[in-house]
Amino acid sequence: MFKKPEIIEFMDESGKTMVHREPQSGSGEFRLGSQLVVRENQEAVFFRDGKSLDVFKAGRHTLTTQNVPLLAGLVDMVFSGEGSPFRAEVYFVNKKTFTDMKWGTKEPIIFRDKELAMVRLRAFGQFSMKVEQSQLFINKIVGTEGRFTTDEIEGFFKGVIISRLADLLGETLESIFDLARSYDEIATLAKARLADDFNKYGVGLIDFYVNAITPPEEVQKRIDERSAMGALGSMDQYMRFKTATAMGDAAQNEGGGGAAGAGVGMGAGLGMGMAMANMMGQSFRQDGGQGQVGQGQSGGGAPLVTCPACGKSVPDGKFCPECGKPLSATCPKCNQPVSAGAKFCPHCGEKLSGAGGSLTCSKCGKSYPAGTGFCPDCGEKLE
Repeated sequence: MFKKPEIIEFMDESGKTMVHREPQSGSGEFRLGSQLVVRENQEAVFFRDGKSLDVFKAGRHTLTTQNVPLLAGLVDMVFSGEGSPFRAEVYFVNKKTFTDMKWGTKEPIIFRDKELAMVRLRAFGQFSMKVEQSQLFINKIVGTEGRFTTDEIEGFFKGVIISRLADLLGETLESIFDLARSYDEIATLAKARLADDFNKYGVGLIDFYVNAITPPEEVQKRIDERSAMGALGSMDQYMRFKTATAMGDAAQNEGGGGAAGAGVGMGAGLGMGMAMANMMGQSFRQDGGQGQVGQGQSGGGAPLVTCPACGKSVPDGKFCPECGKPLSATCPKCNQPVSAGAKFCPHCGEKLSGAGGSLTCSKCGKSYPAGTGFCPDCGEKLE
């Protein structure tokens, strides 16, 4: 009795199956005349006694000795004609491009940085691949597994990628500060180097991307501090900034941390005071050792006196810079100089006539600045 032709096909609902064997448990019994259905994104490879017989492309194929010549010598000659059975396996290979494959470092890569010395880096990215040579892929990777998925091959290629990437970074990159502008170049070079590694397993590397290459969190904090220091401009300014920050933190601890917080606040305050004293000392030295202008001092450091003529406070000297009159007088008895406005001579005790350091002419009654020898109006000697 004629047996209805068997249909051999495979539908992947998961989207992750790269190779599926029919039957999965081992070799099965097929008959000439069976219908083999291969879809557009598939190839079917026949195996008999551990050897691949032929590769079928997309379409419906009837298994006969005419379209599968290699089967002719393998069919048991006891059976003749249509429907003769034979034992074999069919491997359906998914030929689509598998996208969104992930790669990343399990352990950090040790990288020698020209600015940061030794740095541990972590890298992450994605790639896409496609089976190019079905028989080679089955023989090299799949073996005798009944089903092979992307999860199984993804782990294998991750190790290959990290190995090549570590070598590439050491050859092309000098500092992690150049990473931001080098992602595309690194990805292009990595793809070129990885192509041979993928091809020898019958797989084509379609796309390769580097999403991030980052140092550990503690290194990132140091980089942030370095950036802040660069923005401040100098180490002195950076130390002032750090001291001020510590002072603010200490104040918060003092407000809510009890005695322990108060101790921290006092310690930080002392450190701040010492830093301020140091800065004031530096400023004093930069000013040439001169103090601030205070009461009784001018901007140049000279004491201030009151001009007996115009009454303004001016730097001590021989003449008033405001009115031009003499600022000092002469004692009429000992002829020693006395300060303007003095009522008695500090040398001989002679009483100086006139209030505010002025002399009055005994003849004409007019007043003149102390130190005037004769009255300019009548010529009388001033005493």
